[in-house]
Amino acid sequence: MKTLIKIHYEGDKNMGLTTSLLKEREIRKEVNLCDDKGRLLKDSIVWAKNPVVNCNVTRNWLRKKKWNYWCITNEECLFSVTISNIDYAGMIFAYFLDYKSGLFIEKTVIAPFGKGCEMPNRVNESVSFENNQLSLNFIQEKDGTKITASCNDFNGFEMNADFKVTHPKGHETLNVVIPWDEKHFQFTSKHQCLPVTGNLTVGNKTYDLSSKKTFGCLDFGRGIWPYKVTWNWGSASGIQNGKVIGLNLGGQWTDGTGMTENAIVIDGKLTKISEDLKFIYDKNNYMNTWEIKSTVTDRIDLSFIPFYERIAKTDLKIVRSEVHQVIGYYYGSIQDKNGVTYEIKDLLGWVEDHYGQW
Repeated sequence: MKTLIKIHYEGDKNMGLTTSLLKEREIRKEVNLCDDKGRLLKDSIVWAKNPVVNCNVTRNWLRKKKWNYWCITNEECLFSVTISNIDYAGMIFAYFLDYKSGLFIEKTVIAPFGKGCEMPNRVNESVSFENNQLSLNFIQEKDGTKITASCNDFNGFEMNADFKVTHPKGHETLNVVIPWDEKHFQFTSKHQCLPVTGNLTVGNKTYDLSSKKTFGCLDFGRGIWPYKVTWNWGSASGIQNGKVIGLNLGGQWTDGTGMTENAIVIDGKLTKISEDLKFIYDKNNYMNTWEIKSTVTDRIDLSFIPFYERIAKTDLKIVRSEVHQVIGYYYGSIQDKNGVTYEIKDLLGWVEDHYGQW
């Protein structure tokens, strides 16, 4: 096995890992993200267990980045759909993986300058995109999100999806504002362990998305980004010893900002992890085992063993990105806010290494 490369580390002069617990401010009432000039409001540098931030991102032509990403997983397959608008372009995509057969399909549509990608300011609002290549609808309902997707040429197959992601009453989510400076910032809302009902058809095979082990994950993002950025993101949802457990783990992009996107969810109750994480992995072979650990305490001590690597590259000259997203299983231990430790074994999820020039 090749030597693991530790890609970020304590002592980095620009964005070093913090070696003490962070003092992150939690709120419960609604707050605006920006002022009328599109600058970050100091009072919005917060986190919350519900999506109370109004993402009134404005001005900053060509710098605004907005997306709604959904990923559905169960024991048979993974299905993901995204509507995004990064000002230069709208990027709309769907991808699918059948674990047993290894069949992977990805469809991407580029909409110049985001035409047809109107992104709402709040998490619990509907968003849609439709053209002759791909149709996606994320329709907000009283108790969840209705998602439909269709594509006549999904790598030679016809694809249709129709399912409901339920938002259980009292279910807590991670909502956090990451501040680089008053002109560069991001609000992210990450939702794990959401129940799903419905089905997905790819070609002549239909996948049941209604089992108790099917979960939805939302990544909602709105902000003003630097031109170049790198990040790690890990996520998982599943059942461990009768408990429904979710993970949201982030690195690089938040390091040194005083805020993190790190949290665990146990039976719908969220524990905020107010410390940076170390992501240790082999950039020459992403299929080798990853290690993800908290930097101050032992609250996160995980290994991740991949079984599939998704590689997505975009090169539109001024807009470039490269994503290595590996699908696999988490092992190790996590600790909640009450000091209870949970052993993790065969918890399905993913982790990614992403470089963006946008």
